[in-house]
Amino acid sequence: MATRIDKEACRDAYNLVRDDNTETNWAAFKYEGNVIVPAGHGTDYEEFKSLCTDDVRLFGFVRITTGDAMSKRAKFTLITWIGENVSGLQRAKISTDKTLVKDIVQNFAKEFMISDPRELEEDYLRTELKKAGGANYDAQAE
Repeated sequence: MATRIDKEACRDAYNLVRDDNTETNWAAFKYEGNVIVPAGHGTDYEEFKSLCTDDVRLFGFVRITTGDAMSKRAKFTLITWIGENVSGLQRAKISTDKTLVKDIVQNFAKEFMISDPRELEEDYLRTELKKAGGANYDAQAE
């Protein structure tokens, strides 16, 4: 059976992360049978990381603040998490299913496909987002 997505519920979670007037900085989307649904959202990135277990595949939309002392800005990333114990068939399906998520999650600076928990570290993601952003004028980092 083909995978579907709960567009309204997922769009609501996505918009919470995009909204500058909320503290929400992540939203996760999981599989319930053959339907992709919101798995939660929050203000503590560690909560998102705790959803990324070895037997799960999910998508995350995360807001990360980058910049320097003079200028802070929000950057967004789309994370595809595939746990180590996810079957080969489910691994293969996630690539086509991601197009459903991208119909909702359209604005992000960088996309990650991760199965190593170390790559979920916020500092790693921030560094990769800075690289993707081009010039880095942060004199403090020198």
